[in-house]
Amino acid sequence: QLLGGQKQKQPRSFWTFEYYQAFFDVDTHQVLDRIKGSVTPLPGRNFVRHHLRNNPDLYGPFWICATLVFALAISGNLSHLPEKRASPSFHYSPQFHKVTIAATVVYCYAWLVPLALWGYLRWRQGSGASAGTYSFLETVCVYGYSLFAYIPAAVLWLIPAAWLQWLLLAVAALLSASVLALTFWPLVRADGRAAALALLAAVVALHALLAVCC
Repeated sequence: QLLGGQKQKQPRSFWTFEYYQAFFDVDTHQVLDRIKGSVTPLPGRNFVRHHLRNNPDLYGPFWICATLVFALAISGNLSHLPEKRASPSFHYSPQFHKVTIAATVVYCYAWLVPLALWGYLRWRQGSGASAGTYSFLETVCVYGYSLFAYIPAAVLWLIPAAWLQWLLLAVAALLSASVLALTFWPLVRADGRAAALALLAAVVALHALLAVCC
């Protein structure tokens, strides 16, 4: 026993519920603060250092991804409804396959892209070319929260104005991609300028590609 009669905490097994429970140990204030930080890119403001503070979570990213999936599916089903209703032969039928497509794309992006980026940063760290790295959970958390900006954009896509739809999409992509760039720039700025900019360009391009594909 430790001083004060407290029992020493034993490490949780990977196969136990308690191991994963720690990843969802956040309160409403923390989640809202991280959502706010994910859409407010400020120079010198690092999402991991200023908002996660060594306590990344999966609660926010999971529900942000789930909400985005349903927002995309609903807007995809209803966005063209007003113009199609003018046709006498129109018969509405829900396109449930869009939920599956949206879920596959969003969750694959939210996990596979962070995995690839984290693996690359770890490789750089091992080769001595890195100024540091984030944990895999921190990387997933950053990407998960960065998708929040697309939720209001997806909902507002119900407005039947193409120029407004693409403007909203561009603003959402710009805000969230800027947060990603500001967060990962400190890790790659020690590289050559061309290599660092190429990596950040790939991060931003993949983030924008997600917006266009969905």
